[in-house]
Amino acid sequence: MIPLTASGNGDTGTIMKITGKDDVRQRLAEMGFVMGARVAVLSEISGNMILEVKHSRVALDRTMAARILVDPD
Repeated sequence: MIPLTASGNGDTGTIMKITGKDDVRQRLAEMGFVMGARVAVLSEISGNMILEVKHSRVALDRTMAARILVDPD
């Protein structure tokens, strides 16, 4: 498992774990970041990431993206 921030443009993976306090994990779950979901890095600019999860595009800052651990493809 690696943090999502270690992934580059075009990388994909499966979410294996989400770290952080309950409210942070709940907020990420509401955006579609749940265990077992596929996530793709569409672009990364200045540490901020645009991701595709469950057919939606979501922008996350580096701090939030680091809480998502993925199993890369």
